[in-house]
Amino acid sequence: MADSPKVQSLDDVMRWLDRLERATQVQSTTPWKMSAVLEHMAQSVDMSMDGFPEPKSALFQSTLGSAAFAVFRLRGKMSHGLTEPIPGAPALPQVDDWKPGAARLRSAVQRFQAYAGPLKPHFAYGALSRADFALAHTLHIANHQDEITVV
Repeated sequence: MADSPKVQSLDDVMRWLDRLERATQVQSTTPWKMSAVLEHMAQSVDMSMDGFPEPKSALFQSTLGSAAFAVFRLRGKMSHGLTEPIPGAPALPQVDDWKPGAARLRSAVQRFQAYAGPLKPHFAYGALSRADFALAHTLHIANHQDEITVV
């Protein structure tokens, strides 16, 4: 929500989802509907455990990709194209009912928080530690908060 503080952790994401689910209406300021925005964020979280369908080359991941993540980590802020789907990800739902998307993101974050298995390399950043993946998810969601407004 545009008037909400930016999330700083996955626990903040859960509290933000609480506020989002209590809202009467929210919308994306991009061409994507909220259902698509929330599904996109959930896909990213799930793919850190299940694998990304179309990873960039190992060379890209070890150079440009890891450098980009290092900059985001240093700045404490991510900036990316807010309507760029994850390469190879399933199509995003462009429906008006956004509340199932909020529940889907909540489920993905809860799954990540409880997950003890090995994490899959990020499609662009490559292999990340659990702490770095949690940070990447948090920064990704915080970046998408820029496009979300309560109506």
